[in-house]
Formats: sequence, C-alpha cells, structure tokens
Amino acid sequence: MKIHKEGRTLLLVLLLILIVANLLLINLLPDRQDVHRSTIIASAIFYLLILQFFRNPRVLIEGSDELVLAPADGKVVVIEEVEEHEYFHGARRLQISIFMSPLNVHINRNPVSGIIKYFKYHAGQYLVAWHPKSSTDNERTTVVVELQNGLEVMVRQIAGAMARRIKWYVDEGDMIKQGEEFGFIKFGSRVDVFLPIGSRVKVAIGDKTKAGRTVIAELYED
Repeated sequence: MKIHKEGRTLLLVLLLILIVANLLLINLLPDRQDVHRSTIIASAIFYLLILQFFRNPRVLIEGSDELVLAPADGKVVVIEEVEEHEYFHGARRLQISIFMSPLNVHINRNPVSGIIKYFKYHAGQYLVAWHPKSSTDNERTTVVVELQNGLEVMVRQIAGAMARRIKWYVDEGDMIKQGEEFGFIKFGSRVDVFLPIGSRVKVAIGDKTKAGRTVIAELYED
C-alpha cells in the first residue's frame, strides 16, 4: 500500500506512541492479560483506520477537454444552480459538491486540465462540511482553471468540523493536468465544483465518487 506524503510523519509518530503506551500498560498491569489483548487489538484497529485514510491509490487518467472528473473520493451531496460571488461576480454556475468522510481517501485531484487563472486561500470557521454556509464561511481554498476552449471551472476545498488543515500544491499561472494531485484535506471535508450553466451532470445525489476516475459532468455553456 502506497502512503501519501501528508501522512508519513503522522503515522510514524502515532505508531511509536501506541507501542510505548502498550508497553507501559503491560508493565503497570503485568497480570492482566485480558487488558493487554484488548488494548493491543484496539490500538491495531485504530492505527489501521488512520492508515487507510492516508492511502494513495494509483490512478490512470485518460484526459478529456469535455469531461469533468471528480476531484475527491466521497459522496455527492449537492447538485444545484447557484450565484457565485467570489470570482464570477454573482453569475449563475452549476455546483456539484462531494462530501469526504473520515474513511475516504482525502487526496484532491484536478477535475480538468488548463491554466490556473485564480487562486486564493481563506481562513475561516469549521462548520460541519454539509452545512449550507460551509462553502462561504469555512476555511477554504478557491481555484479557477481556464481550459483551452476558454471555459472556466472553479474548485473549492472546504475544511469541515474535523478537518483543520488544508494542503494545496498549485498557484496562479500553473499549468495543471486532469487527474493529477492538487491538494489534500485531513479528516473529513468537502470539495465543491462550479461549472458553466448548461453542463450535463453525470451523477446524482448520493452517488459515490472516486477522485480522478468518476465522470461528474460534461462541459457545455449556454
């Protein structure tokens, strides 16, 4: 299993802490074999849960200028037309939101290829990721990508109640490739995608997505 770079140090420190804690317990309660077994099993389960969160599955991408790929593993929780004010000055866009639970892989991948026309990090609150105001009030990043055909796609990483650290690997002016990593969010979060009105949605509320593999829309503009 390949482990993402964001989790390597944390996993090593956690492993050492769990080993030391179990050794201390064995020394403090040398005759309680039942407690030793229960604690070791609980520690192993906890470590494996954290380990799977940082797994980095291999993704093979066949790029397309028309198809929008899911930027995150998770579940589709929002599909609606909205007014977007940060970059599009109140113009209507088609929003697709994906909620990432603590059990999902939290690598974020570029939904399209193009050049980054706009990037901004916003400090903010830590409302639960499915809260209606989390998209505008929580800690977040906003990325706008311009495709070769001139269409623009916005992607927004949003921290949730547990996710207190957003990582990003892109900046304005970068050329990005569909499916490659652009960021990571730790422990429960959400990613919004804003598309031109007229784009054809290929998922439904409740559908599960895989970053860089699930097609969520075809790009069109009215």
